[in-house]
Amino acid sequence: MKEFAVACLVHTLYAIGVSTSTRRQNVNTKTIIILGGGVGGLVVANELRHKLPHEHRIVLVEKNPEHAFAPSFLWLMTGDRQPNRITKPVASLVRPGIELIQDEAKNIDTSTRSVVTSRGSMTYDYLVLALGAELAPETIPGLPQAAYSFYTFEETKRLQRALTQFNEGTIAVVVCSLPYKCPGAPHEGAMLIADYFQQRSLRDKVSIHLYTPEPQPMPVAGPQLGEAVKQMLASKGIFFHPLHKFTSVDVQKNQLLFDGKVPASYDLLIAIPPHRAPSIAREAGLSNEAGWIPVDRSTLKTTFETIYAIGDITSISIPGRWKPDVPMMLPKAGVFAHDQAEIVAQRIVDEIKGIIPKAEFCGAGYCMLEAGEGLAGFAFGDFFAEPSPRLELRNIGRAWHLGKVLFEQWWLAPFGIRKSIFHTTLKLGTKMFKIPVKV
Repeated sequence: MKEFAVACLVHTLYAIGVSTSTRRQNVNTKTIIILGGGVGGLVVANELRHKLPHEHRIVLVEKNPEHAFAPSFLWLMTGDRQPNRITKPVASLVRPGIELIQDEAKNIDTSTRSVVTSRGSMTYDYLVLALGAELAPETIPGLPQAAYSFYTFEETKRLQRALTQFNEGTIAVVVCSLPYKCPGAPHEGAMLIADYFQQRSLRDKVSIHLYTPEPQPMPVAGPQLGEAVKQMLASKGIFFHPLHKFTSVDVQKNQLLFDGKVPASYDLLIAIPPHRAPSIAREAGLSNEAGWIPVDRSTLKTTFETIYAIGDITSISIPGRWKPDVPMMLPKAGVFAHDQAEIVAQRIVDEIKGIIPKAEFCGAGYCMLEAGEGLAGFAFGDFFAEPSPRLELRNIGRAWHLGKVLFEQWWLAPFGIRKSIFHTTLKLGTKMFKIPVKV
């Protein structure tokens, strides 16, 4: 609580000191508004504040006072993390000098370059949309009443309680629809659940089934990685069911209904709910027919010159194809949001300083796939490569799991020496294991 109070006081005093009503502005002063305080929003705000003089305003609008580290939800699910270990006040994760507004953006007016919240209207010179994706379980009949999930902090806590009380029966993990964020999470979740019951000596009493509308695990990563994940699932005794388009839940019969497939029974249902883009993007005329925001894949610019979008809210086509007749999009994952945020921040900084921006998003990414027993797999590569994404898969090992733990500790650490040490250690690790990705 002391950390939260101090951080809030610093940001409040700064906001008062630099508000438009009390400070003198010159014609060169710029205001950059970032909507959304998830991975992408935090990175772009912090990078901008680090690189720009303080006469420029950096405003971060985030409705939640607490930031929950989503990659750790799976550990929370199995009881390997306590809730307070994977959450931090948003105010403690931003640099001093960032105006943090705890509120929800209601409207974007591109003609007046303004954003409306319940506190009023703010004008911007640059706008960065990092609002992520919304979950919409209510769009599947029966799903809200029947299912648990590990895709939100509160739902994961509820699932953890349910798992502690579950001793025998069938667990169904269901991908409801496409797209969904973190393509590896359903498979990680199934494997960690299997490991959880193995540790409780109940594995032979629990049957785990994974259903997805996809033809293979993580299809965007290609057939080699998909086959490797299938083998990982099989080694854990998990039944994998591809090409199962989920339509509804028969709550009375505890059955899952699929398009053109035989119904499946369950005792505990864990769902990856349908995802959709926040309505604010559609209402502002920024989105495509599906609701996502198309951006230039290199610059992350929208159709409006001073508006950028990053992370899960975006729609970026992948030029390479595993099958030429099957369109593919860049996966929705925090690793891409992080890299995109750094690119956008650098481009805005360059523009403000009168430099021609050259930073470009290259489509590189990686995934650490938790397999239980303190082990994880690791894949990385170039998702923009032609004629198809070029990926490399490393063998399952303890080092990848420890790397994910270290990343968690770095991300949640406040700015200071401790955070710098974690970051340096991560960079040394990427060099040691010859991984060509930035952290």
